Amino acid sequence: AESMNLLFCINQKFQPLLLQCLRSIARKGGEPEYDVYILHSDLGEGDRAAIRAQAPDCFRIHFVAVDPKEFDGFPESKRYPRQIYYRLAAPLLLPETLDRILYLDVDTIVINPLREFYDTDFEGSGYIACTHIREALTKFNDLRLKVPENSPYVNTGVMLLNLPKLRSCLTMEAIKETALKKVDSFLLPDQDLLTVLHGDLIKLADTQRYNLSDRILNLYNMAPNRPKHDEAWVRKNAVILHFCGKNRPWLPHYVGTLGVFYRELVEGQ
Repeated sequence: AESMNLLFCINQKFQPLLLQCLRSIARKGGEPEYDVYILHSDLGEGDRAAIRAQAPDCFRIHFVAVDPKEFDGFPESKRYPRQIYYRLAAPLLLPETLDRILYLDVDTIVINPLREFYDTDFEGSGYIACTHIREALTKFNDLRLKVPENSPYVNTGVMLLNLPKLRSCLTMEAIKETALKKVDSFLLPDQDLLTVLHGDLIKLADTQRYNLSDRILNLYNMAPNRPKHDEAWVRKNAVILHFCGKNRPWLPHYVGTLGVFYRELVEGQ
């Protein structure tokens, strides 16, 4: 199998989480080696050296410096800095030799081998990702964003990118234009932007396996008449856990089922 390409977009303060995510992949991701591409604008020489020194040996790390000026005029806020656009523009920023890459937020951890998901057939789609919302909200988002009915509304924290396909239909201008035109209706800019830009290019994957958060797990388990996904189920079936929102096991007052996997990672089991 070809080497697995992983993508992260970070700024300086996310180095500890990046390293934590990489440690989980080294331990459970199932590959002998990985190529890691890091899109950034503010990692100095010292930062880059530190990441290289601390990342497990199975990673070949490639830093891709992005000129933030390329994103001048894009809508941004304190909560949503311009780095959120990097992952959407990634197909235009990464080396042309790459054909697929797995983007991960740094607040994810991997608990089972990635290969099956990584090799998923795109079937002509540009992205494979998971949704974090229920049916009723899909309708609300379709109306809010004025996109075709049942456009998949995905969580952008875990995405498999079909780079040749996306290079053929993506421009910086289109990303910017769409962002500016729709910004007033955006609640979560990067997710909304992806739906508006490329709703027709997204293939959905199983959220319970590939982008599982405590909230998503609870929602699933609250539904009557289906077998519960308990910790044993997660341990056997889930691949990527996503500690998104304010409920994170490395912060005080965390409540959730998935924290045990974080603790095992930290304790090095």
